[in-house]
Amino acid sequence: MLIGMNTTTGSPKHLQGFEDTVKDFWVSRPRRPRHGRKVAGVAAGVGNRYGIDPAVVRVAFVVLTVFGGIGVALYLVGMLIFADGDDEASAIESLLGRGRSSMSKPAALALCLVLLPLSLWSFSDHSWIDGGTFVGLALVVTGLYLLHRSRGQHRRPVPTGVRSGSNTTTATMTGGGTGAWGAPVAQAPSTWDALGADPLGWRLPEADAPAPTTRPEPPAPPRRKSRIGFAVVGVALAVGGVGAALAAEGVPWFTPAHVVGLMLAVLGLGMVVGSFLGGGRGLVWLALPLALAGLVFGAVPSEHFRGGFGDLVATPTSADQVLPTYERTAGSIRLDLTALSGDDQVRTTVRSGAGPVTVLVPPDADVWYSCETGVGTMECLGQAHNGVNTPNLRGHDYGLDGEGGPKISLTAKAGAGPVEVLRG
Repeated sequence: MLIGMNTTTGSPKHLQGFEDTVKDFWVSRPRRPRHGRKVAGVAAGVGNRYGIDPAVVRVAFVVLTVFGGIGVALYLVGMLIFADGDDEASAIESLLGRGRSSMSKPAALALCLVLLPLSLWSFSDHSWIDGGTFVGLALVVTGLYLLHRSRGQHRRPVPTGVRSGSNTTTATMTGGGTGAWGAPVAQAPSTWDALGADPLGWRLPEADAPAPTTRPEPPAPPRRKSRIGFAVVGVALAVGGVGAALAAEGVPWFTPAHVVGLMLAVLGLGMVVGSFLGGGRGLVWLALPLALAGLVFGAVPSEHFRGGFGDLVATPTSADQVLPTYERTAGSIRLDLTALSGDDQVRTTVRSGAGPVTVLVPPDADVWYSCETGVGTMECLGQAHNGVNTPNLRGHDYGLDGEGGPKISLTAKAGAGPVEVLRG
């Protein structure tokens, strides 16, 4: 079977350099197994090929997707270049007419069409750090290179291009001559017998020859407990603590999404090191919730996570008392501006990460407003919307008396919660 691992055929003892390593990786690249896969078997194939836990590979794909945006594109590349089970060729090779694959050519072509815009999006300017996608790609290339240099000689699958049930290796097939019609002819291996007779069958065993005995294999040494996991968790928590402190001080780059990204980077590096030295498998259970938190923090603007917790009620009595910003990370905000009068002019922003936002304005005020919420309802001076990621409400309202009175420029935001702008 092609899915069987071969530890001798074509397995080099020493790889001379980068070029030899890349060529040998392509020849002995992983296969996507039929069993043990979660999606398409890319992570399971890489794990089986190099003897590491496939869960570590899956978490690496998640981290690369959240941190740099390239994880999904790399997974599609794996689906295209890794042959499936006992297929004769990979999907991309089948698309080029170099063998058969269980993935149809239209499906392979569709994957290529999806991969192009997805790759362009991955390298666009949306990463949490400048050049984060390039950093993630460099880590993947470096990790695969080191894995193949250290473990590439083991668990080698039968190369693509070899049919199921054939005992002729790729090295033998490529060493053939040319037939009468110009087609390549496979040379028979040196141990092949045209008569089909076993050479050892002509030798009679000696009567007094002792029966061969097999020595039992020694038991595997007990696996040492690794402290890599504890060390990596400690470093990740320290990085998260320092990042949170800098975020609380108002350092612009250190948003919640960036802090989570740094922690995921530490955990990912720890899992790569643990795959070589043994240990670190438990880091998966910390990386998964952090990855989900990163998705949430990345979806909600960082400005919604400043200002502390709890309810905020403000009732300024003059324009000088109106603050430029009223904000809460979680909690309700109620701003009463009904005490403004005459020619007062104010500009303010009210935002909450999670909680209701209510602003009361004088009946005669001229109000220019902008209201938005991620999840919830909005009711702003006669306009209303509700749902998820609804369009912003913008406009101006002069009140029942027409133009004249206090002039208020207002922005009201909520990450999750209702937003109301009402006349008092």
